[in-house]
Amino acid sequence: MSVFRRMRDITVATLNERLEQSQDPVKLIDQFLIATRDDINEVEKLYQQYASHTKQLKQQVDQASSMKDRREDQALLALKAGEDDLAKLALQEKIIYEEKIDQYGVLYEESRLSLRELENQMNELKLEYQSVYSKRQYYAARMENLRLQQRMNQRMGEFGGKDVPKMFNRLEDNITDWELEARSLRELRKAGQQFIDQASASVSTILEQEMARLKQKLNNSGKE
Repeated sequence: MSVFRRMRDITVATLNERLEQSQDPVKLIDQFLIATRDDINEVEKLYQQYASHTKQLKQQVDQASSMKDRREDQALLALKAGEDDLAKLALQEKIIYEEKIDQYGVLYEESRLSLRELENQMNELKLEYQSVYSKRQYYAARMENLRLQQRMNQRMGEFGGKDVPKMFNRLEDNITDWELEARSLRELRKAGQQFIDQASASVSTILEQEMARLKQKLNNSGKE
């Protein structure tokens, strides 16, 4: 297991633990995504360096292989020409290139396997980033729903079911006061009219009595 693989395991485990206790999971996930993106960039740089080094090793192996074949051909030509010493010299160089092929061949194979492992890790990191980012978007949408729901509940609490009845209750009280006031004023006017009528009746009675008294007095004086 590589260093990068162990680092990512620890980070994911820490994220899972902290998500269960976090009040703001979106912020925590953002921090994780930033760290993961940094790791991806680091792995990509290392991958490019490994790819360049692997390419150089491959060139060394190919060049040594080409020289080995060339020296063997030269040794054959030298033998055909009866030049045994030149043939031996060519074969000695061929052996050197064969050793170089073995040495660089091992290094190239190790580097190639490491390069493939790095590529797999880089793809895993990118897949992990996309997966967590998708979760992040989902949690962000849920948090927005919750925030808007809280705002709506708060608004309904301030202007909704509780205040509307209060508003009409106050209006009902005002109308009742106005009705009582109007009724009292009407009763007062009615009582005033009755008083006036009674007063008029009293005056009329006194007037008739006075008229009767004067008529009586007039009759009495005529007799005298």
